[in-house]
Formats: sequence, structure tokens, C-alpha cells
Amino acid sequence: MDRFMDALEQGNLETLRKYPKADLHNHFALGGSRRFLYQATGKKIEPLVHPLASMAEMDQWSQKYIGQYFNSTEGRKLLIRATFQQAKEDGVTVLEIGEDVWGLKEFFHNDIDELVESFTSAQREIAPEIELRLQIGLSRHCPISYLEDCLSYFWGNKNFYSIDLYGDEFAQPIENFKGIYRRAKKEGLRLKAHVGEWGTAKDIRTAVEELELDEVQHGIAAAGDESVIRFLAENKIRLNITPTSNVLLGRVADMAEHPIGKLYRSGIDVTINSDDVLIFDSDVSKEYLQLYEAQCLTAEELENIRKNGLKPAML
Repeated sequence: MDRFMDALEQGNLETLRKYPKADLHNHFALGGSRRFLYQATGKKIEPLVHPLASMAEMDQWSQKYIGQYFNSTEGRKLLIRATFQQAKEDGVTVLEIGEDVWGLKEFFHNDIDELVESFTSAQREIAPEIELRLQIGLSRHCPISYLEDCLSYFWGNKNFYSIDLYGDEFAQPIENFKGIYRRAKKEGLRLKAHVGEWGTAKDIRTAVEELELDEVQHGIAAAGDESVIRFLAENKIRLNITPTSNVLLGRVADMAEHPIGKLYRSGIDVTINSDDVLIFDSDVSKEYLQLYEAQCLTAEELENIRKNGLKPAML
């Protein structure tokens, strides 16, 4: 039997951390090593212990523990380093992270080279074995004209692998972002967006069709519509799922009922990821173990997902 599967069956978290895995849905500003940040700043960052009732509560947590302490250039760079440290400790070998476009001016003096170097230098110094996939982040809350102005600094820079849209799914119609995503496609970026965490299965299909997405962050609402499940499977749309986040944000009742099992068994390309390690206190290895212990997925299924996540998404 595969040793990764042995470790799952034995509940051996430390052994699970020795195996390579991908983290393709990680918000670095909330995703680093708690111990690393404490040693660097003396600040204690407390994880959630009870499910939240809304994204507003999550924002309040973020402001309490992150915003007031790390809202500076050096603070931002420290969060980047903490993320690489955490990923290294967890055995992550493919890490997809990036900065929101507004952060370029806020933290990096409108210097795209400084922004890129902040990520690549942290990778070189802390975890050179990790494949960094640098992402451009967009907030749905920002006006399109503002995003377009910010993106003018990013277009043409070949260091970026993907683009992602996040924030309140209902902030503005997904169609508003078509122009940006058409340009991103021309730039050769992998196209991703957060959808189907709070919205519906129909919202997922609309976003994939309107933005020509390659991957969806979350996408768990698809489980409620067989036609959307078939659409995602047939079009090879990868779902980068974060189970503990879904439970603690009240999107799923518990790990045993998480729809990742149904989605995977329906032929959809799924990956298992951390989302926000500092908030949810669950790294990728913990996610695998919790899904196994909840009997949501078998050891063999989890091993297949792990190996598949290390490959490029299906073409």
C-alpha cells in the first residue's frame, strides 16, 4: 500500500507532511506560519474556534489580528515569508499565491519589480524546492476602471502565472470583468475566480462561460445541480476546494457532508487546499486527514487527488 495512504489510515499528520502536495488556493496575507510570525513580531494570532456567521465576521478577525500589525511594506513582506515557511513545513511543493492589484501602490511603491522580488526572494531563501505560481489578485469590490489602471503595471510581466477574482460574489455582475479576463487570456494567464462558495451552481456556470475560466476557487455549490456537474466535468474545469474554510464559514454543515466527495466521484478535477491558514488553523495535510477521518473520501481517493494536484490542470 502507498505510504501516504498508510499515514492517513494511521492518523499520522507528521508523515503526511513529508509528502509533496499542491496548495492552489492560498491567500498569503492570511496563510502563513503562526509560529514564524510570533517569533518575528511577538504578536499572537488566534485561529477561529467556532464557525462564523458571515464574511463580515471574517473581515473583523482579519482587521484585529492582521491589518493593524502588518499594514506596511515590511509587514506585507513578512507575511509573504511566513507563507513560504508554512508551506515548506507542510510539504507543499506547488504554491499558487499573489498580491491584490491594489497592493502594488499600497505596499510596493507602484514598483512591479519590487513586488515580484518580494515573492521570488522569499522562495529562494526559505523554500527553493517549491514551485511558485505567482498570481494577480482582483477584488470584486473595486470599480472596473480602477482595476484596469492597476493592471497596467502587471500586463506583459511574464512572472505571473494566473489571475483570480475574489471578494463578495454579489458585489457586482460577473459580466463586468469580461474585458479584463479577455486581456488576461491574451497575456497567457490561467483564468480563475472565486465563485460558488456563497452563490449558486448557476453562478458557477455563468462565471465559467462569461470569463472563460480554467479553474474555479471553491465551486462547491455545483454539487446541487447535476447539469452543472456535467458541464464542469466535460469542460475539465478544475475546482480548488478548501474544506475547513467551507465548514467554518457555514457553507457546509460538517466535513462528513462536504460535497467534494460527490464532485470528485462525478469526474470533476478537484484539488484540496488551505485557503487561510492563520484563520482556519488547517494546512493542506490537515485537510487530507480530516476528510479521511470524516469518511468523506477514501485513502485511495485522497491519494489520487494529491497526485493529480501536482500535475497541470487537465487540458
